[in-house]
Amino acid sequence: MYALTQCTVFDGTALHRNTAVVIQGEHIHALLPEQDLDADIQQIALPGALLCAGFIDLQLNGCGGVMLNDDISAETLDHMHATNLKSGTTTFLPTLISSPDRDMRQAVSMVAAYRYRHPLRVPGLHLEGPYTNEARRGIHPAAQIRPLSTEMLTFLCDNAATIAMLTLAPEVNPPATLTRLKQAGIRLSMGHTGASYDDAMAGFDAGITFATHLYNAMTPTANGRQPGAVGAVYDAPGVAAGIIADGHHVHYANVRLAHRVLGDRLCLVTDATAAAGAPDGFNQFSFCGATVYLQNGKCVDADGTLGGSSLTMAEGVKNLVQHAGFSVGHALAMASCNPARVLGLEQQIGLALPGRIANLVALDSQFRVLNTIEHGRLSL
Repeated sequence: MYALTQCTVFDGTALHRNTAVVIQGEHIHALLPEQDLDADIQQIALPGALLCAGFIDLQLNGCGGVMLNDDISAETLDHMHATNLKSGTTTFLPTLISSPDRDMRQAVSMVAAYRYRHPLRVPGLHLEGPYTNEARRGIHPAAQIRPLSTEMLTFLCDNAATIAMLTLAPEVNPPATLTRLKQAGIRLSMGHTGASYDDAMAGFDAGITFATHLYNAMTPTANGRQPGAVGAVYDAPGVAAGIIADGHHVHYANVRLAHRVLGDRLCLVTDATAAAGAPDGFNQFSFCGATVYLQNGKCVDADGTLGGSSLTMAEGVKNLVQHAGFSVGHALAMASCNPARVLGLEQQIGLALPGRIANLVALDSQFRVLNTIEHGRLSL
């Protein structure tokens, strides 16, 4: 047992000062006024730090110089995790971009084994595509965008426990298919879609509960008569969304608007690529066969199409506070407890409360990571 002291603690709802977080084994044992600590308990001082639950990234294609699509292996996930710890992320959904069936099957098998060993590090796989709208594919390879076959539908349903999220376009997938996937236990997300408002609403009725990188690769609210997919997300009770707060994907005014409408249903995601947390001098990488260049923090191909991001969760929190004008609490909630609720894991992770797993991150005043605690162990 030990106590983290001399820091400000965000428990998922409120900020607490002069409060110690007592950790016993892998769990948070108590939050106590520092003056109430037993004299013999070990104290680890974090003077001036901001302490909150470890970040949870629902959309991570790669980081630290590697991409899941390039190497579908446990070694890739280990490398991504080690990179994540440096930026405060203790849980992530490895994200496979639109791929052939064989790669999807391999990723499901690999993540199932990895998840068995590390169920809260990687709660499951995020399949982003390929059952999307080619017109809104972004940098996803056109050759991989295709209808969902009967065989793969059966495979996905049979492996629902491993698939934490499946991004698809509602207008190219029949409602009966969406309902079957939902009933199997797969969390469905709308993305890379040309859906009208009515298409999107029909998708929500059939089982879609999330929106992948809100605003990007989906129909906007064009005018008062065309609410589009974005308008549908705003109008649908219970639908949550991820948003990329890097200043390149979404204007910060639209980030503020999304939060004003969605509140605790809005989650910070990185949509990060190999460029996030990469070594110095890293300036280009392969994204499903396309060469993507890192230019002043922006990931683009030769045509200027965005190819993921170089964002980390800690940088995203900083951007939400310093550029979008969010309170510290709202920014931290978007990176921790909000995604925990989306995954249904809020009783285990995402909040710094007694009984939860001691996955925590300590930040300085500029939101730089001072230390990350994983299952009660300081990792940095």
